[in-house]
Amino acid sequence: MARKIPELNASSMADIAFLLLIFFLVTTTMDVDTGISRRLPPPLDPTQEPPKVKERNIFNVLISRSDRLMVEGKGGDIRILKDQAKEFLANRANSENLPEKRLETIPLLGEFYVSKGIISVKNDRGTSYDMYIQVQNALTQAINELRDELSMEKFGIHFQKLKDEEYIKAIQKAIPVSISEAEPEDIGGN
Repeated sequence: MARKIPELNASSMADIAFLLLIFFLVTTTMDVDTGISRRLPPPLDPTQEPPKVKERNIFNVLISRSDRLMVEGKGGDIRILKDQAKEFLANRANSENLPEKRLETIPLLGEFYVSKGIISVKNDRGTSYDMYIQVQNALTQAINELRDELSMEKFGIHFQKLKDEEYIKAIQKAIPVSISEAEPEDIGGN
């Protein structure tokens, strides 16, 4: 005579699995890619001519389809791009070859010389996303470091740790994000 194998009651297993699924969905956090934050300028009035910008106020960065970097018409290196951008925007020695500065009265900072410098980025349609992101990161890092230095000098705290919105706005006004990006085209440069 064959022995019967006792059956396992699995009717509540579906309920338990469902409860575990709900638990993990509720407690799990998802990383959200924030992307590159840039504030786009308002569209130009087609009847108006674009504003004239002096050549000394423009820092040209070109990326070829083979991911070669040209900075100010010369071969560039991504490893020093951040430092070149910082030097350009800061113009600490008030050099005639670097951007002009305008004196502005900024709340909490007083009278401050703000750079008229604009970083112009232009890339080829064949530029890799990796190189594009590396260039954007280097330029953003240059601006962040300048803001951090000013924040430490004026308020004694790193820019990223500022909590008061007025302090943040003051630093942002003193060191604005002045990155202009041209429409990609076929630049060449194999």
